[in-house]
Amino acid sequence: MKIIVKVGEQNFEVEIEDLNARPIVAVVDGERFEVTPEDGVRPEGREEAGAPIEKKIPVVGMSAPSVGDARLLVAPLPGTVVEVFVKQGDQIETGQVVLVIEAMKMKNSIRSMRAGTVGEVLVSAGQTVAHKQALIRFADAGEASWI
Repeated sequence: MKIIVKVGEQNFEVEIEDLNARPIVAVVDGERFEVTPEDGVRPEGREEAGAPIEKKIPVVGMSAPSVGDARLLVAPLPGTVVEVFVKQGDQIETGQVVLVIEAMKMKNSIRSMRAGTVGEVLVSAGQTVAHKQALIRFADAGEASWI
């Protein structure tokens, strides 16, 4: 998936290999970076024979919502909801695709970052959503559910 990341006043086109992997592998201008957004820990650079060099970079715009938002799954980007795969009362697992958002002609699978029971689906197919807009409310508080 390709996204635009703004650092300071400069925009970068970033290609993300797997948003659910930890660390997340991102390629910027041909350089490979590994990023761990949950706790801010970044891998140390290493230069092994044949291994790419990994660098530390700041993560912009990837922070967990406040404690009051622990029951919400929020939109990681603005776009249009194309399809919703869950309904109220469904049991979902960590990493399960719960809906698809289309942005800039690309379909993005939105996955749950926690297991739990869907308390309420707050969006529907065809609806336009904003960045960080609540998509799903979990019935149980549990752990944080941000993307």
